[in-house]
Amino acid sequence: MNDKRKKETFSSPMWGGRFESSPSKIMEKINASIDFDSRLYLQDITASKAHVAMLIKQKIISPKEGTQIKEGLDQVLDEIERGSFEFKTSLEDIHMNIESRLKEIIGDVAGKLHTARSRNDQVATDFKLWVREELDHLNDALKVLQKTFINQAEDHAATILPGFTHLQSAQPVTLGHHLLAYVEMFGRDRDRIKDCRRRLNENPLGSGALAGTSFPIDRDATTEALSFDKPTSNSLDAVSDRDFALEYLSVASILSVHLSRLAEEIIVWASAPFSFINLPDSFSTGSSMLPQKRNPDAAELIRAKAGRVIGNLTGLLVTMKGLPLAYSKDMQEDKEPVFETADTLALTVKAMTGMFEEITYNTDKMLSMAKNSNSNAIDLADWLVKELDKPFREAHRISGKMVRLAEKQNRSLEELSLADMQNIEPAITKSIFDALDINTALNSRNSFGATAPKNVIKACTQARHKYLK
Repeated sequence: MNDKRKKETFSSPMWGGRFESSPSKIMEKINASIDFDSRLYLQDITASKAHVAMLIKQKIISPKEGTQIKEGLDQVLDEIERGSFEFKTSLEDIHMNIESRLKEIIGDVAGKLHTARSRNDQVATDFKLWVREELDHLNDALKVLQKTFINQAEDHAATILPGFTHLQSAQPVTLGHHLLAYVEMFGRDRDRIKDCRRRLNENPLGSGALAGTSFPIDRDATTEALSFDKPTSNSLDAVSDRDFALEYLSVASILSVHLSRLAEEIIVWASAPFSFINLPDSFSTGSSMLPQKRNPDAAELIRAKAGRVIGNLTGLLVTMKGLPLAYSKDMQEDKEPVFETADTLALTVKAMTGMFEEITYNTDKMLSMAKNSNSNAIDLADWLVKELDKPFREAHRISGKMVRLAEKQNRSLEELSLADMQNIEPAITKSIFDALDINTALNSRNSFGATAPKNVIKACTQARHKYLK
């Protein structure tokens, strides 16, 4: 032990009575969380006000003391929001920074704020309030993105697009149908957001350090004041788990996968071989060397940031996996991955929405690729089944032979002559050409959930009602 530190008078507002000397500067640095948990200031003050109101109601502190504390908290809040508040690493976290300043403002009565609570239930409450708010923001942002996609799906209900499997042309679909696929994905993301919010919306305040408190507190009062659904049932669980943060990161990771897949399609569609879309200048960059370049950097960054979000989930899972009950300092590492993820999603969802508000479509290119890739081969096979009563496997074989012939002749299926087709299957009639027409093929896909334009129009109406009301 450093003798100089040993001789110094040491007094900590948190635990100075137990210790004779101050922590080292390195200990202060590794122990402090104020650099990131200062973001919880509003939630901390809000929860403290609810706690104080409850202490007054239960006659644990006097109304005069409570008023002093609440007015002091209001001043602290004003100072933070005006930027005049000094955050101190030596005070570790947002809770003690606020309480310390409160004491400077109102004196020793500030110490009564912490009656019947611990930083353990305090931080769990603050963090839940913060995550809950972020979930609401994210839900709202996804709703805007869905609206953008539904609007475009309506505009392009009959726009023909080659549909792919294995990034190989498979069947023609409509652009509207394709866009609505992402509307459904984002809809499930929003459902997961709502589920996560419902599960986290239990109030930890009043759980104390781990075992509750002997004071006659009213947990229902703080629950109502903070708009929680109910108090947590077990004090140990309330302060020692962060599954709400893990679930938030899980929701965020799945959403990020959806955004990444969409970003990948933007990148592919904007490439010269495809040229399905024109990227707006506002969401593209150029090259410092190559004058002709228009790079899909926004989409590429959205794709990359999905990796960061997934990494944040993995990191917190590993942090939590070996912790015994109740609280351990390891759990201080829960906030940075959540904060970073929230910032990332706020940016990526807004960027994706902005891009699609300005993207324009080269519909002729889409139609040309759909027509020239023999994506109507399945319509040939289906015609053989319906009109000639062929088993599907035989129809598939015949259709494959015709595709091979068309490729040898550098033609599309509908450009083959009837004689060519009859050389492979003599029973084929000229009505096959109606079935091979791409618009006929699209309109025939009218089963529930399928790509027929009339289906897409109906699906857009349903999506508006389901997701935008």
